[in-house]
Amino acid sequence: MSKNKKTSKRRFGRVRQLPSGRWQARYSGPDGVDRPAPETFATKTDADIWLTKKEAEILNDDWIDPDAGKILLSKYGRDWIDERPNLRPRTVELYGYLFRNHLVPTFGERAIAEIKDPQVRRWRKTLLDAGVSAVTVAKAYRLLKAIMTTAVDDLLIKRNPCRIKGAGQEKSPERPILSVAQVFRLADVVEGRYRALILMATFAGLRWGELAGLQRQDIDMETGVVRVRRQLITVTGQGLVYTDPKSEAGKRMVAMPGLILDDIRDHLKDFTLEADDALVFIGPDNGPLRNVNFNRRVWSKALADAELPKIHFHDLRHTGNTLAANAGASTRDLMKRMGHSSSRAALIYQHSTDERQREIADKLDDLARRAQEKPSGTQRARKKNQP
Repeated sequence: MSKNKKTSKRRFGRVRQLPSGRWQARYSGPDGVDRPAPETFATKTDADIWLTKKEAEILNDDWIDPDAGKILLSKYGRDWIDERPNLRPRTVELYGYLFRNHLVPTFGERAIAEIKDPQVRRWRKTLLDAGVSAVTVAKAYRLLKAIMTTAVDDLLIKRNPCRIKGAGQEKSPERPILSVAQVFRLADVVEGRYRALILMATFAGLRWGELAGLQRQDIDMETGVVRVRRQLITVTGQGLVYTDPKSEAGKRMVAMPGLILDDIRDHLKDFTLEADDALVFIGPDNGPLRNVNFNRRVWSKALADAELPKIHFHDLRHTGNTLAANAGASTRDLMKRMGHSSSRAALIYQHSTDERQREIADKLDDLARRAQEKPSGTQRARKKNQP
């Protein structure tokens, strides 16, 4: 044995001193493969301590093959998306976009095991500093966290490096709300074939895809109820695709206010083909509606003609849900009407508007004034005892 090297025998693993003077630790894993520690140690005691901890991992069934985490995120992440069961086409499209544009450029060529907490923190800050919206960064962070959570479950890594408190929460800006008068002003100036589309998006609270996929047989004019069974959306690379609503709760019956029933009846008569399965809303060529074409050709012009600010079509649904909440709809009512299985989204519409706050204040003022005008029991007693 060379005098420059020292070895030490022990019950588990081996340590030896290298020519550099540092100490190396080696051990045989549960798979029978002999492995060195990922680093050398300044003292023999440090090497012994490392081996003691490694032996405890094996005995407690906490040992993870250090070679397992060498798979690149670019491959593991793509497989993760492909292997998710029952993902909606739009969700697959969103995950693919976030993965390609925001995860791969930083982490794509890194091994799963090499992604650590400080790198995740720097990556998130870099995206925000580059002007990527806070909502998109939150979505990208949630995707990375989900992928790394599965890596932990797959025993590729011990610990998820995505540990930034609140980083996955979306803080979207307050959506604009139209008044009833503004909604009807918009409906008055838009092309006739889209008037009912505007009114149903608002007062029935239907999403674009749900409206685009609506069929004649889904509307019961006698009861004023619309049945939501599916939606028609555009998926990159696939074109228009019929899918189920966003969740099981999305399959629902929505009662419409009588105010818009005549408009819907006129629309069915003037613009919808006679077959039961005919699409309710179609373009001038009798083809299905496409969101991009509608926004470019119809929506922008209608907003300008109605002298309204630039808002999204989805803000009509937000307006309708807010009106429903102000009309007294409970959280459960809103969940059913909106097609949500969680109360989180419904609670958004339970916030008080300035107008509602003024109405409450006025009612409190009236109540207090009437209470002051009516003598209390003590005041009546004092008045009775006065000479």
